[in-house]
Amino acid sequence: MLKSIATVALKGALIEKLDAVARAGFTAVEIFENDLVVSDLTPAEIARELAARGLACICFQPFRDFEGLAGEARVRAFERARRKFELMNTLGTDLMLVCSSVVADASADPEVIAADFRELGDLAAAHGVRVGYEALAWGRHVHDHRQAWDIVRRADHPSIGLILDSFHSLARGIPTESIADIRGDKIFLVQIADAPATPMELLYWSRHFRCFPGQGDFDLTAYVAEIVKTGYRGALSLEIFNDRFRAWFPAQIAEDGWRSLVNLEDRIARRLGPRADLRALPEKVVPSGVTFLEFAAHGSEAQELRTLFGALGFAEQGRHRTKAVSRFVQGGINLVLNEEPTGFAHAYSVAHGASVCAVGIGTRDFATAPLRAEAMGMAAYTQQTAPGELQIPSLRGVGGSLLSFTPPEPGADFWNTDFEPVATAADVSIGLTRVDHVAQSMPLEEFLSWQLYYTSLLAVERMPSVDIPDPSGLVQSQAIQSADGALRFTLNGAGGQTLASRFVNAYFGAGVQHIAFATDDIFRTAEALRRNGVETLRLPANYYDDLEARFGLDADLLARLAAHDVLFDRDAFGDYFQIYSRAFHKRFFFEVVQRGAYAGYGAPNAPVRLAAQARVGGATAAVP
Repeated sequence: MLKSIATVALKGALIEKLDAVARAGFTAVEIFENDLVVSDLTPAEIARELAARGLACICFQPFRDFEGLAGEARVRAFERARRKFELMNTLGTDLMLVCSSVVADASADPEVIAADFRELGDLAAAHGVRVGYEALAWGRHVHDHRQAWDIVRRADHPSIGLILDSFHSLARGIPTESIADIRGDKIFLVQIADAPATPMELLYWSRHFRCFPGQGDFDLTAYVAEIVKTGYRGALSLEIFNDRFRAWFPAQIAEDGWRSLVNLEDRIARRLGPRADLRALPEKVVPSGVTFLEFAAHGSEAQELRTLFGALGFAEQGRHRTKAVSRFVQGGINLVLNEEPTGFAHAYSVAHGASVCAVGIGTRDFATAPLRAEAMGMAAYTQQTAPGELQIPSLRGVGGSLLSFTPPEPGADFWNTDFEPVATAADVSIGLTRVDHVAQSMPLEEFLSWQLYYTSLLAVERMPSVDIPDPSGLVQSQAIQSADGALRFTLNGAGGQTLASRFVNAYFGAGVQHIAFATDDIFRTAEALRRNGVETLRLPANYYDDLEARFGLDADLLARLAAHDVLFDRDAFGDYFQIYSRAFHKRFFFEVVQRGAYAGYGAPNAPVRLAAQARVGGATAAVP
């Protein structure tokens, strides 16, 4: 189906918006009236700019407070419409959106309103254009698409049709099944917006919290599938009002919008079955977990990381045959240290300092994973390899780091292709078994972009978003995880002067803020960390007093927790233990967890952890 976006979704001047829309892959756009009014280009010049970018203007909008008026106000409304129709002729579009009136003294009589639209239809036909009527969720008398459809039927004019907007329908809880009563040929346009399920005053909700399909909680798959079943074959157009979107780079927002529509079309195609007009994509990638984490570093920071890896119980087990790259192993965890003086990792370390530049994801689909990614507009990355070396399928993530795909449990055959095994003198393990989760921090405006990237590519689910109190503000946090919990990402939207924001600033961009390793014995691991000189966060006595009050813990367990600065939480499934290292050059840190069947991430402990980190200023991890 034709994919479109309204210019109101993006920030910037009109030409900047059109550039971003065209680069993202859209071939159609809705021109929001204010974008035209404030532009120094004439409608004819805008039409030429659209054509130069291969864009069609499929709608000019909005036209407000038209119907049900009397006297001079009615005369003025028709004169306004005539002027806009002339403008549309110059602009090169044949559809105008008329949204239901909010005028207090406008008539509520559907026959009066229908008569207004019948007369407007004659005027539109004389100019060779059409009018689509949209029911605003907060309209004075018409606030339901069923009411708007009734008026369009009463008007019975070929130039008058219906515009459906998912927000206006779903925010009011209007049954999606009611769309079946609408004639597909009378639907002139379908506008799409998702939104979080946090009902509030409708106008405020609409103006500030709309988002792209898949970023909110509306069932857009069922909504659009019902529209398709009417026979509608027109455009799906994104009409988004969101403060974050209008504060961020238009290129990223337009790219997200395109990806969201491709993902939505895939879901609809799977719901309705094979159809010539809908494209189903390759299946989502089913992840088996994190198979490696690659750190980019050079100089003294690389040596510091080697020392820290050793103190964390990792043994060097391989060195790359042709590159300055080492592999460190403990349990099922692989850490790769890339010290190459050129190439992607080197450029990444120059830009960000020592940091995680790539995350390996295990999957049975590792060879075909890029096929879905390509359809989603996700950029592939091809690494330089010597003859006989592995070419690992990789993608560029939202923040510029890589997402790489490997077999579910890469063994010796995989690693020894590129790495020469290194004999280890002794077992230095401290009991770490696997990667439990990877936490990534990003500017708040980029938070939904990361979420959409993962959920449109991988077979993962969004957990409920939570606001975490920081000594200097709030951090929006959301977990993305596979159904079996084998792969877990936590996304942290950093705003203001929060600690997460300071990590983003120190990192010079979004990326991995911390890595959580799993252990089966938190106290054994804690003792080993202390013995190896790894500094962990010091927690206040008040925290342990509160634990005793909340959970009634055994005195011996409480004493052990306090002695090792271990955080504790409990849910209906089990207990959760956490230890945090101090930060490495204020960029990232490590966590050790023992979770059992516990389902969460210790969110109640986050304020305690953040306050402890604030007290040490995110200081560098100290190791011998």
